Amino acid sequence: MNICNNHSGIEFKYLIVNDMDKRFGLWVNTVGFQSIPPHSSYPLKDHPSGYFFNTQKGRTLREYQLVYITKGRGLFSSETTHEKQVCRGRLMLLFPDQWHTYHPYKQTGWDEYYIGFEGPVTDNIMKAAFFTAENQVLEVGLNEELVSLFSRALEIAESDKISSQQYLGGIVLHMLGMILSISKNKIFEMSDTDQKIEQAKIIMNENLLGDVDPEELAMKLNISYSWFRKVFKEYTGYAPAKYFQELKLRKAKQLLINTSHSVKEIAFMLNYKSTEHFFSTFKKHTGFTPSEYRTFGKSAL
Repeated sequence: MNICNNHSGIEFKYLIVNDMDKRFGLWVNTVGFQSIPPHSSYPLKDHPSGYFFNTQKGRTLREYQLVYITKGRGLFSSETTHEKQVCRGRLMLLFPDQWHTYHPYKQTGWDEYYIGFEGPVTDNIMKAAFFTAENQVLEVGLNEELVSLFSRALEIAESDKISSQQYLGGIVLHMLGMILSISKNKIFEMSDTDQKIEQAKIIMNENLLGDVDPEELAMKLNISYSWFRKVFKEYTGYAPAKYFQELKLRKAKQLLINTSHSVKEIAFMLNYKSTEHFFSTFKKHTGFTPSEYRTFGKSAL
């Protein structure tokens, strides 16, 4: 498995697939995230030759891919799609053996999540025309749950545990069902308020290893903090700071169960003031110390 994981907004995995994985009927070849700043070269050159491409010449893949844009804008075109603008909240569905190309605008850059997959299960879904090559750019809006699925797929790919391919296959099916439902029912026609809150939730998810100041976040979204705090709580049931804390605790639980990092390391990774602060916060909200939760969680696996 080829892994790139650094602090420049780039993370991707290329997975090895064996015969047993293929018997499941759906397997994942690659999953990743890239944050392309304005005026940066694209695509990045760290990808294997089968994935890297010249945007002017385009490329052909042997797999399906979902490419979800959560920031910025650019262009997409393929054998069946004339040049079309892609902006945040839009998702590109790539088909195997189909020429295509896409890229962000130089002046905006973009953030993209992607996952590449194949197998007879997917072929049957496409043959049934749930998705078509004539409608490759889908409106799904900014959706925190979809971002979380991409993030979870990255974590599973990196852990590389037994049956991780089957876990990833389930995530892909979840994604496809969600995307189909959203696009067919036009849930993407959200109000500007909904989009602002979803954008805030995505920014929080993408900064779990750092910190998010709710007032600065409101300013970034070009809205007043008092309005943002009121609407965010109505929308999620939590004040922004409380919601971010809940996300951090959820991430802490995943790290305790799925990694060998010490409690001190996890506290540092998640930017808690101290190990003691992490310890007391975790116990207050879960009823367990971090060590107790790790022991309990691993024994349940």
